[in-house]
Amino acid sequence: MNFVELKKRIDEKGFSYSEYLDKTIEEIATTRIENLADKEAKRFHFKTLNLQRSSRISRIYKPNDEIKKALREISEQQLWMIITENWCGDSAQNLPYITTIALENPLIELKILLRDSNPDVMDQFLTNGTRSIPKLVAFNSEGGELFRWGPRPQFAVKLINEWKSDGLEKSEWTEKLHLWYARNKGEELEKEFIHLIKKTELTH
Repeated sequence: MNFVELKKRIDEKGFSYSEYLDKTIEEIATTRIENLADKEAKRFHFKTLNLQRSSRISRIYKPNDEIKKALREISEQQLWMIITENWCGDSAQNLPYITTIALENPLIELKILLRDSNPDVMDQFLTNGTRSIPKLVAFNSEGGELFRWGPRPQFAVKLINEWKSDGLEKSEWTEKLHLWYARNKGEELEKEFIHLIKKTELTH
């Protein structure tokens, strides 16, 4: 899929962050839990929990001065495409920061595509051969790729690898991961985006 085709897909099926949240709220409100199979019931639980997490972060997060300065240096249009799903815990912990950051510069257009209804797009932007989400890909106005980020800060990736090496089950390390997110308050994500933005401005 070339950029013209991708942009058409984003224009047709992409959501702003507020639209994405509205969709999630509507899904939660209209779902009959008793009709769900086990896997869907778990995802419904995660959707509800994630909406609470995201709302809390959006309410309290303020970008630091360094990332505001880096964002002001962006002088040309950028499209930030995020591939995700609302049951994804990493998305709930990272999207509120990313979307708030993007609002600092009106030249950044942020659009969300749902992974499971756009598998052909997802398969163009795999992480180590997997459909890990959230996945952010930034483009310039000509469709040139500027950078990729995701599915979580590299510091968190390192921690998860350590926990797995220690023999922790997924349920155990997932709990520790969300505790880390709560304590870190987006600091590692900010560092990574400052680096990505500065690197992009130097090379383009």
